[in-house]
Amino acid sequence: MSEALKTDLYELTMLAAYHRAGHNPLATFELFARRLPTNRGYLVFAGLEQALSFLEEFSFSPEDIDYLRGLPAFAGAAEGFFDMLAGLRFTGDVWAVPEGTAVFAGEPLLRVTAPLWEAQIVETWLLSAIHLQTLVASKAARVVDAARELAVFDFGSRRAHGPEAGLFAARASYIGGCSGTSNCEAGRRFGIPVAGTMAHSYVMSFPSEREAFQNYLALHPGGTTLLVDTYDIVEAAKLAASLGPACKAVRIDSGDLAQLAVKVRKALDDAGRKDVRIILSGNLNEYRIEKLLKARAPVDAFGVGTEMVVSADAPALDLVYKLVETDGRPVAKRSRGKSTVGGRKQVWRTFDKRGRMLRDCVGLDGERLPGEQLLVQVM
Repeated sequence: MSEALKTDLYELTMLAAYHRAGHNPLATFELFARRLPTNRGYLVFAGLEQALSFLEEFSFSPEDIDYLRGLPAFAGAAEGFFDMLAGLRFTGDVWAVPEGTAVFAGEPLLRVTAPLWEAQIVETWLLSAIHLQTLVASKAARVVDAARELAVFDFGSRRAHGPEAGLFAARASYIGGCSGTSNCEAGRRFGIPVAGTMAHSYVMSFPSEREAFQNYLALHPGGTTLLVDTYDIVEAAKLAASLGPACKAVRIDSGDLAQLAVKVRKALDDAGRKDVRIILSGNLNEYRIEKLLKARAPVDAFGVGTEMVVSADAPALDLVYKLVETDGRPVAKRSRGKSTVGGRKQVWRTFDKRGRMLRDCVGLDGERLPGEQLLVQVM
């Protein structure tokens, strides 16, 4: 199915004007963050794989073109415009930093060089795809960092901004350092480990918690996780501990997690089940995880959902895609607060002897500066 119409109208009206004027110089656009959100010291770049797939498959379908023919905005389009659209493909070069790279404001993350018609028309799609995944990967990296070396799992699909957003948020979370996801399609499509336990509705649907647990354990004789906060958490933990070795972990999803984790750990240990792990979930983010660990909560892993997949404290990035060169001539805008630096650019990163990042330097492509070049040709 064509993705070409998933764009802003002005991309197409500009294209019609370019076509009418016969104006199609070789152009270079750069995608970068103007500034970082509050409480963000860096971003984690993600979404490149989907961006490249889009460019490789870019085309307008006959149905797309029929729709555009009926829009008043194209009443003045030059003869041959719609035929041009039917044959339009992306033939340019793309340079980008690798996915999972920590990046900063003002640095080109992706650079597109192509005839102007091709380079302009892909702006909206590229920004949308890279924005979502970079936003979530950056948040996930913060959550994983706060968890120290404990595993973090993405549980956020149901709170993402739509099913497709949940799918790509799962991918981005994995790039950001999460150990797995609850999203099965993400597991299938991207090879991400999938994980999950049970819902409170499962427990409530049985006449007793014991029956619910026994039935679930029978399905998973090799080991599984039981949700213990539907009714009385401590009693449920004792019950889980008594049902044999198939209970490998318990999950707490509500209440004072630090306090309850201590009580559950004691109940498990008193029952001789020091092997059973405790997973905490429920409105978690990097700040709450840090607080739990400072309180020495006995926890072995975290499930993080809403706060991560919508990046609740910073739900948008100031990503832009700007023209920097036409036919080898640097161009820049002087708009107040939105000025740009012209010319095709590269980022050089230097490290200390222990492999830690020291600094980044942005210069013109072709310059010789110390450090490792971050942008590499990917198309």
